[in-house]
Amino acid sequence: MASRDERTEDLAKNLKIYVSDAHIFTSDAIILADFCAPRHKDKCCDLGTGNGIIPLLWLRDFQPKEIVGVELSESAVKLMHKTIELNSLEGAFTPIHCDLRDLKGVLPNEYYDVVSINPPYKKIGTGIVNEGEDYKNARHEFTCTLDDAACAAARLLKFGGKFCICQRPERLPDIFAAMRKFKIEPKSMREVIQRLGKEPSLVLVEGKKGSAPGFRIQPPLILENTNGSYTPEAEQLFHSYKYKELLHNEV
Repeated sequence: MASRDERTEDLAKNLKIYVSDAHIFTSDAIILADFCAPRHKDKCCDLGTGNGIIPLLWLRDFQPKEIVGVELSESAVKLMHKTIELNSLEGAFTPIHCDLRDLKGVLPNEYYDVVSINPPYKKIGTGIVNEGEDYKNARHEFTCTLDDAACAAARLLKFGGKFCICQRPERLPDIFAAMRKFKIEPKSMREVIQRLGKEPSLVLVEGKKGSAPGFRIQPPLILENTNGSYTPEAEQLFHSYKYKELLHNEV
């Protein structure tokens, strides 16, 4: 039986995801899932997957060969299992209840083509800390620093595999430093801008394990026209008017 705060959200005509007050998703996850763009033959791992939103979007839009989602929160993992049962997705993706810092022996090393993470945005000691454990860990680096994420990705990725991350622009130097520390070379970046003329609110970065240096900046993703309506690219990403609300309720 669902708890009082559990509910489902539509991702497609025949695809629903369980969410709760502690485990929602925002536009950041939708944008990151699209930025990763896994191929059909890819084996993929989403770290800190929450309620499994990124794996489900991959299934909907890209159908990669294999997907696992690693999550520390027991309540989030339970939501993923309920989503899998609701949509009859047994075998389509696998929730892993584990700390991403302790994956040795849990997932195979040098196996995955794509590893992604939508990490906590705030360093410890910055911002107001939420009281709930799930809220706290989702927003602050208590259980996952950028070094932790890059270390886990480096262990999981095969040579040439890609690590995709979204973060706030002020953390960009930290992303580059963490990637290079663990032999993942930053290869491309895309800025996400709420409205033309504004500063970016998010950056997407792709690194490749063992790659030679060489970096490109992609054209920015602009979400809104000057009148507040979606740009064509944002409209295609979010599909439905319902996601308009998410743009103004990010973590």
